[in-house]
Amino acid sequence: MREGNLEAPTRHPIDWKSEDFWDKTSLENELERVFDICHGCRRCVSLCDSFPTLFDLVDESSTLEVDGVDKAEYSKVVDQCYLCDLCYMTKCPYVPPHDWNVDFPHLMLRAKAIKFKEEGAKLRDRVLTSTDTVFAMTSIPLIDITVNALNSNVGFRKVLESTVGIHHKAPIPKFHSNTLRKQVKPLIRDITPTVIGKTTGKLALYASCYGNYNSPHIGTDFIKVFQHNEMHIDMVPKEKCCGMPKLELGDLESVNALKEANIPILAGLVDEGYDLTAPIPSCVLMYKQELPLLYPDDPDVIKVQAAFFDPFEYLWLRHKGGALKIEFPNALGDIAYQVACHQRVQKIGLKTRDVLNLVQETNVTALERCSGHDGTYAVKKETHDKSVKIARPVVRKVDQQDPDHFMSDCPMAAAHITNLSEKIDKTEHPMTLLRMAYGL
Repeated sequence: MREGNLEAPTRHPIDWKSEDFWDKTSLENELERVFDICHGCRRCVSLCDSFPTLFDLVDESSTLEVDGVDKAEYSKVVDQCYLCDLCYMTKCPYVPPHDWNVDFPHLMLRAKAIKFKEEGAKLRDRVLTSTDTVFAMTSIPLIDITVNALNSNVGFRKVLESTVGIHHKAPIPKFHSNTLRKQVKPLIRDITPTVIGKTTGKLALYASCYGNYNSPHIGTDFIKVFQHNEMHIDMVPKEKCCGMPKLELGDLESVNALKEANIPILAGLVDEGYDLTAPIPSCVLMYKQELPLLYPDDPDVIKVQAAFFDPFEYLWLRHKGGALKIEFPNALGDIAYQVACHQRVQKIGLKTRDVLNLVQETNVTALERCSGHDGTYAVKKETHDKSVKIARPVVRKVDQQDPDHFMSDCPMAAAHITNLSEKIDKTEHPMTLLRMAYGL
């Protein structure tokens, strides 16, 4: 056995249907084993609050070792993990194929799943992660206007915090009754696709809950940019939430139900020659990594995985094949770019930066630090302040840069950082900036 690991990280399937996965004693033994390795290393202390929480428990124990920590306290560590995956992908030297086989995020997922099975979850957390239902209700005409007005009211937000536990300073996205699905039909044009490398040039856009209800303009920007580059793009005809919010809650049965709803439709599109993409990195990661690890023997899941691309990964592949238009009427200037965690762990490199750096008189500075948002972590009363602390390094870098534009592939992360920044008051999605550069 070697100390540390110089080989590329690999992932083992999540054996969530086995009896051992759900055995609490087995879980506690594995938590103790991994926590002891983490205690002896401590490289991850700056990533999120899981590790400071763990190390404080150890340092305050009677033995100053993990064996002195009450196993009932392990849940405090688990509660601070929001499955960003950065410890696995960027810090830990003991991930597989190392013999110690440390997969901290998926161990936290196992702990969350057992806790959810035994205790359930708060009503607030069930509601926040039921995006299909909540977003559809709050985007009904007139209701969307009322909800947006209330969410902008300081008094109402403080009442919401005291009664529901949603922090009054946390940015909450606006809801739109004029959803992406309503806007997109007049924009779709029939374009004969051209195969370039492993891309078909024929795309189906998985809108995502956020893309459909909260940021429909991003989806229309996708369509304009891809059509400008002579690619055929349609909407996925019918979709549910990708399941990432429920995964982070540990609600694997809901993840399974969403998978059963989505995968047949997406696999059917692949059979029709479509590649797949989505505007939110977490949704892309769900289909690229998490579902394939949960269902490694499902051929349709694997088929969808192979066809799913990050949007800028796709554009860069087209560029490498000489099929991306690089005549840009408009320069973009200085851009600060927060790289979303769930995009980083796709192992595709900084393709968003690379594409936008093709624009003349444009310089993209990549900031590879977590925003601490996670979709719900920054919204909850009990974790909002922790999320602010996690976001501070990237906020400080953005303010020092004082850029012409600030962007992130994750609109929620971008909104959180903008809310904390002293120098920027607006965030833009990279696809919006690319549309602007093209003059579309």
